[in-house]
Amino acid sequence: MLDAERRDMQEKGFLNHMADKEQQPLPGRSNHAGKPPEAEKKLHEAVCVLLVELCERFTFFGIVCNMILFCTVELGYRSYQAAIVNMCFVGTSTLTPVLVGWLAEYLVGRVKLVCICLFLHFLGTALLPVVSFPFEDVYVDRRHILHSLPKREQKIVFYFALLTASLGIGGIRAIVCPLSAYSLEDCGPKELLSFFNWFHWLVNLNSAVVFVSISYIQQSVARNLGFLIPFVSGLMAMITIHMVRGEMIYKPKTDSSLLTTFGVIFSALRMCRVRYRYFRTGVTNWLDHAKENHGGQYTETQVEGTKSLARLFPLFTFQILYRTCIMQIPSGYYLQTMNSNLHFSGFVLPVAAMNVISIVPLLILVPILECINSWLFSSKGTGHSPTIYIVVGHLSAALSVMVAGFSEIHRKRFPQVEQTLSEEVLLVSSMPCFHLAPQYILLGVAEALVTPSCSLLSFWLVPERMRGISMHFLALFNGAGCFMGAFFVQTAHAGTQG
Repeated sequence: MLDAERRDMQEKGFLNHMADKEQQPLPGRSNHAGKPPEAEKKLHEAVCVLLVELCERFTFFGIVCNMILFCTVELGYRSYQAAIVNMCFVGTSTLTPVLVGWLAEYLVGRVKLVCICLFLHFLGTALLPVVSFPFEDVYVDRRHILHSLPKREQKIVFYFALLTASLGIGGIRAIVCPLSAYSLEDCGPKELLSFFNWFHWLVNLNSAVVFVSISYIQQSVARNLGFLIPFVSGLMAMITIHMVRGEMIYKPKTDSSLLTTFGVIFSALRMCRVRYRYFRTGVTNWLDHAKENHGGQYTETQVEGTKSLARLFPLFTFQILYRTCIMQIPSGYYLQTMNSNLHFSGFVLPVAAMNVISIVPLLILVPILECINSWLFSSKGTGHSPTIYIVVGHLSAALSVMVAGFSEIHRKRFPQVEQTLSEEVLLVSSMPCFHLAPQYILLGVAEALVTPSCSLLSFWLVPERMRGISMHFLALFNGAGCFMGAFFVQTAHAGTQG
């Protein structure tokens, strides 16, 4: 009898594990073919997901790395306008996984939506080289030159390409590469923090390669043909997804949803207003007003899950300010570097290559933090290191922005010199760009401390059924920080008359 019950429990556990994913058989593959061991299959899936994730990030960073230079030199935008475009693209790419995840649950099937997003990703990354292709440099023969696109049509195609690429990015991150693909449900805080540290380390190593290689190609070798490299990277990701699509379309648990969470909050607010106006109740938490036994329309489980998520709202709110600081790297800091002296021993550094200075501290700190985490978690059991890391990281980000302000005052005191970027001669400050290194380093330290720790707390401090929703909220607030940065740039430009 006990053996039968044990077998039933094992079967139920296995079925619950397999319910997390939509397993679609590959065309032409027999279900009776020899199956690899479970551990080998999981490793194969994790490697494929990681490859797709890195290719998608390579494409994303390749688009972002020199967008400001492209907008100012090729499209004729002013510096603040180019910075706003860049931050809005990053913010949109951060928010689209939330939108696509919702669409996958309520409107269209996940397989169909993946196909649509892959097509949009392909279309966007294919149009960017068309927009940036230097038609004026291509000769039919020695006498005839192909003319470039008119500026108006070029801008329309450029914005359409950015929008479709960001929507495609959202589909890949939400359906193909969510955190549930890495089977983190049974991991403790130490293992989770280690995963987020090394995952973030790999992503930043990927971005370092992009900022050194693609930015150099775009700026010095083939002008804007560097957009072809993100296109090829995106194509590799799509081929990988097509080859193993049966194992790479993941479905999270459906016990809760983003709409349910918002419904609990709005219902509680409405009931609070009504009951405060007419009579008082003795509930201990304002979200309890949404429960069915207090006149609401949501179950005890749904409200309790939302309460655990609401405790993280202060952390999410601070992420808006933090993300606004981090967005200075591809916007304000990029503009500072572009208007500084990039000559180094007779060689003109790519503007985006300065971003590597902010990545080096992260690549160095992650192994050190791993040793510290091992000691903290082994000595205290439930270490407080994530909270300490977040506080120190936020202070480092704020200090970086303050140092950037003093660097800008210092930069403007240098006389101007001529500098050639993408075959355009610009008047820039003669201050060496390496004077800006401290602000990059401080933001790199902040990224190494804050991002993995916030991901850990957002994933670990909520019930298992709410983890996907918690990561969605983290993405929402990160995206809000990007748009807040764009708003600050527009406000500062308007307030100072340019």
